[in-house]
Amino acid sequence: MKYMIICVETAEDFAKRNDPVQAGPYWNSWSAYREAVAKAGIFVSGAGLAPPEMGTTVRLRDGKRLVQDGPYSDAKEQLGGFFVIDVPDLDTALSWAARCPGAAYARVEVRPVLQMGD
Repeated sequence: MKYMIICVETAEDFAKRNDPVQAGPYWNSWSAYREAVAKAGIFVSGAGLAPPEMGTTVRLRDGKRLVQDGPYSDAKEQLGGFFVIDVPDLDTALSWAARCPGAAYARVEVRPVLQMGD
């Protein structure tokens, strides 16, 4: 079954990505996790995301497209990235989520990926 491991980080967590002191350890931990998931043969897809201010929000109201730069609201946490893994069950997915670097400092959510027809 496929599960998505969703990493939700704060603005401070995002800042580590570009901080000269913290960037190395930050990215090294994610690279090691990505390698472990791949070696286990469970990696389906995944990616880190650019900071929320680089995003664009789209809504449809009364048939008109409304576009707003950046996040819709000033959230305290933002989606930092995700992994989709293919494992036998939720317990295995939770085990891999606990190994995710973000679990040590951010919020990591695990959700089943719906298959077409589910």
